[in-house]
Amino acid sequence: MHFALTNEQNLVKETAKRFAEETISPIARDLEQPKNRRLFYKILKDLAELGFMGMNVDEKFGGSNSGVLAFSVAVTEIAKSCASVAVAMSVNNLVAEVLQLIGNHEQKTNHIPSLCSGEYLSGAFCLSESNAGSDPSMMETSAENRNSKWVINGEKMWISNADCAGVFIVWAKTLKDAPKGKGISCFIVEKDNPGVKIGKSEKKMGQNASSTNSVYFDNCHVEESALLGIENNGYGIAMKELVGGRIGIASLALGIGQAALEYATKYIKDRKQFGNAIANFQGPQFYIAERFTEMEAAYLLTLKAAWEKENNVEYTKSASMAKFYATEWANRACYTALQLMGGIGYTEDTPIEKMTRDARVTTIYEGTSEIQKIIIAKEIINSI
Repeated sequence: MHFALTNEQNLVKETAKRFAEETISPIARDLEQPKNRRLFYKILKDLAELGFMGMNVDEKFGGSNSGVLAFSVAVTEIAKSCASVAVAMSVNNLVAEVLQLIGNHEQKTNHIPSLCSGEYLSGAFCLSESNAGSDPSMMETSAENRNSKWVINGEKMWISNADCAGVFIVWAKTLKDAPKGKGISCFIVEKDNPGVKIGKSEKKMGQNASSTNSVYFDNCHVEESALLGIENNGYGIAMKELVGGRIGIASLALGIGQAALEYATKYIKDRKQFGNAIANFQGPQFYIAERFTEMEAAYLLTLKAAWEKENNVEYTKSASMAKFYATEWANRACYTALQLMGGIGYTEDTPIEKMTRDARVTTIYEGTSEIQKIIIAKEIINSI
C-alpha cells in the first residue's frame, strides 16, 4: 500500500500551489466584488491553460488525462487560496467527465475541447429546483418532443457557474406520469440558446466569487441530437454526477480547512500573551493536535475515494464518507482557527474570516451532510 503521490501527481500539486499562491491569493478578496468578474474569468482561462479544466478527460478531447487523484490534490491547493475558484474548476471538470462518459462522439467533440481549452469559461449542471433540492426526482422542469425538436420549460436554482457557462447539462421530465425518479432525461443546452435566461446572482454568505444563479428555460428549443444518453434514463446520470462531485467538494473543503489551520498556527507561534507565545500553552496545543489529526483522516478518506474512482472501483460509499467528514471537519477547523486568532480573526485583516464563510456551504451543496449519512448507512447495511 502506497501513501505517496507519484512524481506526476506531485508536479500537478506543486503547479497548482504555485499558481494559487502567486496569482489567486493576492486578489482573493477582490474576486468577491461583482465589479471584478473579469478577474475571475481570467483565472478560469489560466486554469484551462494549465490543463486543470479537464484533468480526468482523454487527451484526444483536449483533456490533460492527469487522473482523479491529481484532480483532487489540485483542487485542494487552489481552495487554499480561494474556494470560489476551486468550485468553478471542480464543476467544469465534472461537466467534461459526464460528457465523456455519456455523450456520443459528436457531443464529445463539439463541447469537451471547449470546456478544457477555456473557449467555454465553464460548464454548468442544471439539476436543482425550488422543490427539488436534496430530492431531485421531484423536479418539475419538462421537455416535450415537438416536430423532431425538444422544447424545455422550467426553472433551475442554485446553479454554479451559470453566468459564465458555455454549455449547460439540463435535467427535465420527459415522461409526465412516470414513477418517481423515472421518465427524466438529460440535455445539452448551449449558452446562446434564445430560450435560456440567466437570473440574478444570489447574494451569499460565502464563496461570492463563484456565481450562483437561477436559470430559466422558456420554450427552449434544442435538436433531438441534444439528448444526452438514453431518453427517460437521465436520473441515473444525475446520481452518478453527484457521486463524482463529492470528491471535488471534499478536496475543496480540505484545502480551506488546512489553509485556515496553518495560518492560525503560524500566528500563535508569534503572538505573545502573558509573557509567552500562545502556541506554548496547552489549551491551544490541544486544539492543534485535534484538528490536524482530523485533517489527516479527511485527507486519507478523500484520497481513498479518488483512488477508487480512478481505478474503476465502486466509490459511492467512500465519496460520501469523504464529503461528509471533510466538510464537517473544515467548518470545525475554520472555527478553531478563528478562535486561536482571537479578535483579529474576526476581521477582514486576515483570510480566516473569508475562509470561515466559504467553508459553511460545503456541508450543504453536492448533497447535505444528512444525505451523505443516509447514503453511507444504506451502503453499509446492504453490504453486510
